[in-house]
Amino acid sequence: MTSATNTLSPAVASVGGDVPDYFALLKPRVMVLVIFTALVGMSVSHGHVSPAIGAISLFAIAVGAGASGCLNMWWDADIDAVMTRTSSRPIPAGKITSSEALGFGLFLSVASVMVLGLAANWLSAALLAFTIVFYAVIYSMWLKRATAQNIVIGGAAGALPPVIGQAVVTGQVGIESLVLFAIIFIWTPPHFWALALIKAGEYARAGIPMMPNVAGPDSTRRQIVWYSLFLAPLGLVPVALGFGGLLYAVVGTVGGVGMVALSVRVLKNKTGEAEKKAAMGLFGFSILYLFALFSALLAEQSLGLFRAVVA
Repeated sequence: MTSATNTLSPAVASVGGDVPDYFALLKPRVMVLVIFTALVGMSVSHGHVSPAIGAISLFAIAVGAGASGCLNMWWDADIDAVMTRTSSRPIPAGKITSSEALGFGLFLSVASVMVLGLAANWLSAALLAFTIVFYAVIYSMWLKRATAQNIVIGGAAGALPPVIGQAVVTGQVGIESLVLFAIIFIWTPPHFWALALIKAGEYARAGIPMMPNVAGPDSTRRQIVWYSLFLAPLGLVPVALGFGGLLYAVVGTVGGVGMVALSVRVLKNKTGEAEKKAAMGLFGFSILYLFALFSALLAEQSLGLFRAVVA
């Protein structure tokens, strides 16, 4: 394996980027999703935390997620440079050096864990530390370049924020956050593989063994369908356990059917523009599905909209 430190020369990268460049290293769109899912994990917990502690904790979780994203960009700068959608990132674009990104990511990693531990509790801090290490080391440095199951196993890192959120509130991990973890974990492969079907050529040039490049596009399409078929009923488990209400049940049912229908469309459309439209349609809808699902939970738990489905 090689990292950015072996591929970017000092002549390419300038010293000292601007604030927006450093912010871009944190993958801000991912940070927003992390804040959102962690907040939902807090909202479904049976406990109470002061608004100040809750806000500080969410900030620390977001910074921790940003730190892992920064370390990921540091390590992956060599492959980011050859992929269209990532070539403008700060390191391959020469705005920030690899050493600066590494130092920034390590500092934020330690700081976010310490702040969360001091503000909330050390279980949540330990979970955040594990998430950072898992994403930056296990996924980025090992799984991503070693196996086509990179997204499947690596998806655990992106699924942990609700668990951390519940630990902030209760000091422990409960069934509610574990179910939310499972939903995000199973959602991740069909979400990313839909995009990978379209970007297979770029992944091949970068030497990344994504599923379409290793198992082939037909096998990937079938796996997308199977994961979506599993995800649809899994998304309704909160209703069965009593922490998802009527609104959530409606959103989960409609969204689950949509995921399955669009995955079948991906399976059937294998060439040309129809293939691209089907894959991007599933990719876009999967984002909407997860956002709507978690928004329904948050609305029910925080806005008094909960109406029990299961007595």
